Amino acid sequence: MHGDGPLRLATRGSAQARTQAMAVAEALTDAHPGLPVELVFVETLGDRTQTDEVPLHTIGGLGVFVKEVQLAVLRGDADLAVHSAKDLPSAMTDGLHLAAFCKRRDSRDALVGSTLAGLPIGATVATGSVRRRAQLAVARPDLRFIELRGNIHTRLGKVPPGGAIVMAVAALEVLGLTDRIDDYLPPDRFVPSPGQGAVAVECRADDDSTIEIVGSIDDPTTRRSVEVERAFLAELGSGCSLPVGAHAQGGRLTAFLGGADLPRHVLRTIDLPAEHDLALTRAAELARTMHSRLA
Repeated sequence: MHGDGPLRLATRGSAQARTQAMAVAEALTDAHPGLPVELVFVETLGDRTQTDEVPLHTIGGLGVFVKEVQLAVLRGDADLAVHSAKDLPSAMTDGLHLAAFCKRRDSRDALVGSTLAGLPIGATVATGSVRRRAQLAVARPDLRFIELRGNIHTRLGKVPPGGAIVMAVAALEVLGLTDRIDDYLPPDRFVPSPGQGAVAVECRADDDSTIEIVGSIDDPTTRRSVEVERAFLAELGSGCSLPVGAHAQGGRLTAFLGGADLPRHVLRTIDLPAEHDLALTRAAELARTMHSRLA
């Protein structure tokens, strides 16, 4: 439980993660003047395996950037864990509580290096995401894909000749690099990953004082949207390796599910009930319906 010492925020050490954690720390001190906050840097499996030869999905997929950060909180080495919400597995980790979702940034994907229409036939696109590959393959079956790993600045230096890389707009916003974007991909066709653009803050489930402190920076609109997206993902199950996108905004949920045999896929948009629990149920129902169409 948080006492008289500083509130310790565990985060990855990458420039994006560090900047996001500093923004969380600033929001907390704005809401609670005089509150001492410090960052605790943690290296994750995803950080230790950053070569293009090792695709993310082969080392664990979702969770490879969060598990060690979560363990720091569970061990008592930190009070909070700050994550990109899209990196969180859909199942909650025992002993932890999602205390806040900070106001969401731009949730779209973008191309760096070329517009989609400007890519020549057979051009190379670099991305480590099976979802992004699937969605681009539906739009442009002629494209070829290669792996892309590393931190943001490293990836920006790996644009293939005559091709492009795919980046999350929010990641470029955090680091002030949106001037590198050549094409914003519309989220109704290139559906973002569940939670993309949002920052999630976890703490120990029994740490009531910290839960109360962190609750002051929770954005209800972002929480509602991300929880709906995560409900869609959770219904598919942790064993689902298919390309998945889910994006809730303005009372609607758009979802993408790619088949194992691309370009076979399902893309749907539904209206969400105003009542949150019913919206979560509808998201789960949509996941079951879409998965059954691909079965």
